[in-house]
Amino acid sequence: MKILIIRFSSMGDVVLTTPVPRILKKEFPKSVIHFITKEEYSYIYNNNINIDKVISFKNNLLEILSNLRDEKYDLIIDLHNNLRSNFLKLFLFKRSITYNKYFIKRWLFTNLKVNFKVKHIAISYIETLLKINVLDDGKGLDFYFSNKADKIKLPSSFKVGFSSVVVGAKHKTKRLTDNKLIELCDKINGPIILLGGKDEVSTSKKIENFFKYSETFIREKLNKKTVIYNLCGKLSIEGSAFVINLSDKVYTHDTGLMHIASALKKKIILIFGSTHSDLGFYPFRSKFSVIENKNLSCRPCTKIGYSNCPLGHFKCMKDIKIEISN
Repeated sequence: MKILIIRFSSMGDVVLTTPVPRILKKEFPKSVIHFITKEEYSYIYNNNINIDKVISFKNNLLEILSNLRDEKYDLIIDLHNNLRSNFLKLFLFKRSITYNKYFIKRWLFTNLKVNFKVKHIAISYIETLLKINVLDDGKGLDFYFSNKADKIKLPSSFKVGFSSVVVGAKHKTKRLTDNKLIELCDKINGPIILLGGKDEVSTSKKIENFFKYSETFIREKLNKKTVIYNLCGKLSIEGSAFVINLSDKVYTHDTGLMHIASALKKKIILIFGSTHSDLGFYPFRSKFSVIENKNLSCRPCTKIGYSNCPLGHFKCMKDIKIEISN
């Protein structure tokens, strides 16, 4: 059997699909499985032992369609369910199954605050396979490192244990304010590695400088032990995953690196702002706790995040109470 799995984006969602090819390979050991995704997310599957070929999508839909027809698939598994994926299914003329997005339930929760507690999105992906009588294997997410993965040399003070703090998230309403990130790092009170991309460099430097230039004698008197090692903008996603894998704990917003941390079975402290765990996005089959502002009737206002608070107050992050338990 030759199978095509479709999930174009985003990083977290692509990571969340990883149980599907693993389960298929167990059920159909001789199957050939291809995975199509946007070029910038192809690294997630490049080293996955359950995928025979990764197809990178660059918005060249007609060209991709022509190439996919030549592959002569037996089954299409659509784990995106959008206009582009439906276009491919329609014109590939092959048997297909499609995952349920539970759009109405999520809309009712974010807009009318009717909470149906939507099942985890990874479960939704896995349950798509019920349409071909393939069952869940009960395991979590997968993340495979390449042989060329960044080998990060850490300062000696970090070799006895540290926490990772994922500074960013794609949308502003999913991120702590700069002051709250500093408060978080202060309360962790130990060695911390800051992770994030180029967009997080400015914020990470504020955090780094706060602890670097604080009065040493005051910090010693108060038994403050936070030490920052800032790697924002310096690592690939795989490099960040390597650091996460070495971490004792991972403090993260609702973002793609959170799902990678889940795949690596790390202890996760998840920070929610405008989104909510009952929308189905949280660490899958791994240990985690949540920091969130539970005293707001406007939460959740979105399933993916906004560039700004729709009501203008941003209390979900500005008024969040940060409590750290060791």
